[in-house]
Amino acid sequence: MPSFRWSAIDGGGEVVRGIMDAPDRNAVVERLQRQGQTVLRADLADGRRGLGELLQIEIAGARGLDKASLVEATRELAIMLMAGQDLDRALRFVVDNTRNARARKILGAVRDKVRSGSSLAAALASEQRSFSKLYIGLVRAGEAGGTLPATLDRLAGLLERERSLTASLRAALIYPALLIVAAIGSIVLLLDYVLPQFTPIFEQAGAQLPTATRVLMTLGSVLGVAMPWFIAALLVGGVVARHLLGRPAYRLPFDRLLLSLPLAGSLIRETLAARLTRTLGNLLDNGVPLIPALGIAKDALGNLAAASAVEEAALRAKGGAGLARPLGAAGVFPPRTIHLLQLGEEAAQLAAMSLKAADIHDEQARLMMQRLVALAVPLITIAMGLAVAGIISALLTAMLSLNDLAA
Repeated sequence: MPSFRWSAIDGGGEVVRGIMDAPDRNAVVERLQRQGQTVLRADLADGRRGLGELLQIEIAGARGLDKASLVEATRELAIMLMAGQDLDRALRFVVDNTRNARARKILGAVRDKVRSGSSLAAALASEQRSFSKLYIGLVRAGEAGGTLPATLDRLAGLLERERSLTASLRAALIYPALLIVAAIGSIVLLLDYVLPQFTPIFEQAGAQLPTATRVLMTLGSVLGVAMPWFIAALLVGGVVARHLLGRPAYRLPFDRLLLSLPLAGSLIRETLAARLTRTLGNLLDNGVPLIPALGIAKDALGNLAAASAVEEAALRAKGGAGLARPLGAAGVFPPRTIHLLQLGEEAAQLAAMSLKAADIHDEQARLMMQRLVALAVPLITIAMGLAVAGIISALLTAMLSLNDLAA
């Protein structure tokens, strides 16, 4: 039976730790909960490094906290504060129980600043590579309103939903990406390796090859010579494009182009709408005024076209024009977003309606991704099959012409 190393908060608010033999982690949690303890962690106690820990190995040059460490630290800090622990003790627990060395260093620096008399929000602001403006803004609002534990709990939920949506979108793209790589690899292999094997045979026979075969053989020869240069050009082009997209003058038209794409554009709009409404709803729900909340929300979008639309809407809302209509005039977000925000304004429940809109857009984004993948996979498979069939048919036609010549 495996052993689990656990930590929990007992009835007196003290952090207790131990090792327990149990069939699985759920059994450990249930046993501790029956004893009246709040479980913080229950992990396998063997000395081997599990897959989850291996995935946390730092990549050289990585900056700030990774998303998994940020969610885990936020959740644990919220649990500790809700259990009645003071901020310093809660931060100490989070630092001591963080397995990632970089995360431990960053969180330790935050704790040191808090112990020196800084507020938690100010301490987090000194580590802007790890904590976003949204994160810092929510913490500042929670400290000002005396609701920091509940705020951190909601923030952990927000981060988990963002992470879940991103992970689901990436996972959905893995299979089409593998198909595309396989298709390109198969075609390159046929053109650059298989067809050239038959060239000496055709030259010795002195046969007049079909036009399609000659074109494919020429293409294969060119591909073999140009492939290294093509790969180098792609790498250089990627570096240049990344550098140019770091400048607003180039990034803004690129982001607008993304939003105008036939199918992907709609998916991006749904994702941006989910991010905007989720961020806005959480900020408003924590007492942040509308205009500052919009300023934080636009920085969380990651799309300059959408951020510009939110910034313009914030300026007009500041002048008394409301939020929904100016945001709808930009034409960036789906009509459903504008309608729900308008209902929230009219009912004086903008925070609640924003959060409901976020749930709707999250689901829509997942459904759209599933449809796109369901459409892309057969299209890629058919295109790959046609390309390979065309190459093989051209080769067979040439072989048959050799038979006719021999006859």
